[in-house]
This record gives sequence, structure tokens and C-alpha cells, in this order.
Amino acid sequence: MFARPGESTELARFSIPDAGSLPETAYQIVHDEVALDGNARLNLATFVGTWMDSYAEKLFVNTFDKNLIDRDEYQATGAIESRCLVMLADLWHAPDPQSVIGASTTGSSEACMLGGLALKRRWQHARRSAGKSTGSPNLVMSSAAQVCWKKFCNYWEVEPRFVPISEEYRVLDGHDLGSYVDENTIGVVALFGVTYTGMYEPVKQIAAALDEIQASRGLDIPIHVDGATGAFVAPFIQPEIVWDFRVSRVASINVSGHKYGLVYPGLGWVLWRDSTVLPEDLIFHVTYLGGETPTVGLSFTRPGAQVLLQYYLFLRLGREGYRRVQLAMHDVARYLSQEVIKMPQLELWSDGSDIPALTWRLRDGYTNNWNLYHLSDRLRMKGWQVPTYSMPDDLTDLTVQRIVIRNGLSRDLAEVFIADLHAEMSYLDSLNAPMPAVGQRPGFHH
Repeated sequence: MFARPGESTELARFSIPDAGSLPETAYQIVHDEVALDGNARLNLATFVGTWMDSYAEKLFVNTFDKNLIDRDEYQATGAIESRCLVMLADLWHAPDPQSVIGASTTGSSEACMLGGLALKRRWQHARRSAGKSTGSPNLVMSSAAQVCWKKFCNYWEVEPRFVPISEEYRVLDGHDLGSYVDENTIGVVALFGVTYTGMYEPVKQIAAALDEIQASRGLDIPIHVDGATGAFVAPFIQPEIVWDFRVSRVASINVSGHKYGLVYPGLGWVLWRDSTVLPEDLIFHVTYLGGETPTVGLSFTRPGAQVLLQYYLFLRLGREGYRRVQLAMHDVARYLSQEVIKMPQLELWSDGSDIPALTWRLRDGYTNNWNLYHLSDRLRMKGWQVPTYSMPDDLTDLTVQRIVIRNGLSRDLAEVFIADLHAEMSYLDSLNAPMPAVGQRPGFHH
């Protein structure tokens, strides 16, 4: 095989080759190159799902040619998407799940953009009706907000107002919120699963702070819940947390189906409480696919397979199955937290009690000879991908590592990781030569 033309010589990489090649040759070249990627099962950096069962994979292969936007041609797929939206609306306690307004998206980033657009457009309509200016809108969020919110504010000309997190206030919790909102505030984003730490922002508490602001200043400010991770976790294993449409100030919620929804990438969902919070002028009706298609989204043609995979999982797992899967991941997170607590080198910053993700920092004063960047590189030699990064503004001097527990990271693999973590820190402790300064990447080899 490897002596065939194309295998024994190099094909063009940056221009389309003049002639084609055998399918076996093209396949082998691409297959071999991506073999250099990391092992997805050992990737502790990403929230995105990396495993589905064989029936899901079979369904995916059978349906990857479906264009979700073509509702006239693929009516059953469109009906299943609508069914999934009703199921999510019921899960999140919408006032009337059957009349829910929502859409599937390519991921939570698109879903957040749509949620933000609805907030801005609704604010604009209210301002025009009152004869007021629609200039200078702003959106309030934690400084730990995911980059998609910064993109939204940049692309749609909205001023981002970041409430800084700190050692004392590790999430946006309503503290000093009145200093950031005014009559131009289109909404407040509550992060139900902070990307940096995995912690929940207390939606009910944020809403209570906004209630007080409305009572004293007359500002009626809605909440969008960015539940990219937590909106598929809390309903199954933390039902006592009130964060969803039970909070009357919550106008919209998004979630990633390809994270703790357990679907392969890329799939997101966004739901609005009812038609009053999604302006009609954000809905487009097209007829050139054979029938009238109402559509809300930044993209148009999209694969339908991931929507069908989400529906498959709803049927396959049910609420009890999702509960078992999420509890299993939480059990692994608790085990890892308990092991990290015992380590003299590390100090937990978040313990995985919200979504199953935990962060730690190097204990103050432990060593001047190595830092977490060195530890990340050592772990990568064993195949583990563990990100090291600085926290957001006002905490940039704090460097942490984060690991995400996903479906497929078993207790057995977690024990292997802990053994490797011990071994690599012991190796770094054994080195006598001073290391580069904190934040610099190491230049040594084993």
C-alpha cells in the first residue's frame, strides 16, 4: 500500500493536485495525518463530547446527508427538531412547552448570538415606542464570560460591561449589579456553568438583585441564561437549583447538545420563554425550498443528523438514563477533587460540585522551580491534555489548570490520571536547576 504512487511521494498540500488519486490513497493520507491529533478520550480540556454508542454512530452514518433547513424535503427531521424543543422546554419548566419558541443551532455560540440579538431588538422596540434613543446599548455579564459574548458585543455594536470576578466573588451573583446597569442595558447574562471554572452563577439571586433595581429605579432588565454546560446537568442531578424559566425574569436559555447533551459536535439549542420575548422581525420566512419555512438562525444550510442524535438520546436514555450518566461524571469529579486536595503542590479553586469540571492552582510558596505550564507539558507526554491559563481581568495574576470530566472518562482512567499527575509533579520536584519564569514555557526535555 505504502509503495503506491501518492504514498511514496508527497502530494500537493496548498494547491489542488492536477490529477486525482485512488480513493484508498486519499483516505490513507488523510487518515494518517489526523492520527497525529491527540487522543480524544484523554483530552481533559474540552467540554465537547467525544463518545457515542454504536447505534448512535449507525444513525449518524445513515442521516448525515439531511439538510435540516429544507423542511419541505425532510419533514420528519423538522418535526423531530420541534419535538426536541418541546422536550427541552418541559425540562426547563417553560410556562407552556407546547407553544415554545426556539431553534437548533450549530452550537452554543450561535445560540448565544441569537439570544443576544433578541435582547437587543426587544430593547430597541421598547425604546422606539417610548420615543427614546436606541443608541449605546449595553450588555452586563461576568468578566469570565465565554468569548462568544465578546464577539456578540463586537459584531452587533453593543457595549460589554464586565462585572469582575475576584477571590471573594468568584461568580456574578448580583453583588454591586446596580453599578453596571442603566436604561440602555439590554439584558444580563447569567453563566450557568462558567467556562473557566465550571461554577454556576446563581440565576435566582441575580434575578432578585434585578427585582430590587426595578423597584428602586424602574429598570425592567431581562436575563439570558448561558447554560451551554449546566442546562443539561442541573435538571437531572441538581433539581433543587432554581435557574430556568421558573425564574420569571429569564427570557431565554441556550445549551450545547454536543457537551453534556452527549451528542457529537456541533449542536446547540436556544429557547425563548414565549413569543413576547422573541421579536417577530427576527423570524424569516422562505419559500424557495418548496414550502414556507420560518427560520431563526445565523446559518442556513445545516446538517440534521445531530438533531436526530439528540432525539435518539432522549429516547435511549430518558430522564433516568441522563441522571445516571451525569451522576457517574460527578462521582469521578468528586474522586478527582478528593485526590487533588491531598496533594501538597496544588490547591483547588473550584471542586466540580456544579458541572463536573474542576480547577486548581499551584499552592502559594510551594516552589519557584516549576509552574503549571511545565506540568501541562509533562502530562502531555503521557497523552493527557490539561490546559493551563490565566484567569480573566482583575485575576490575571492567578494561573490555574482545569480538567473537564465527560462521558467516557471512567473512574479507572481517572485513577490513571491521578497516578500520572503524582509522577510528573514528583519529577518536576526532583529537578534542581531553576526553571523559566512563571508563564514561560519550559525548554527542557526528559
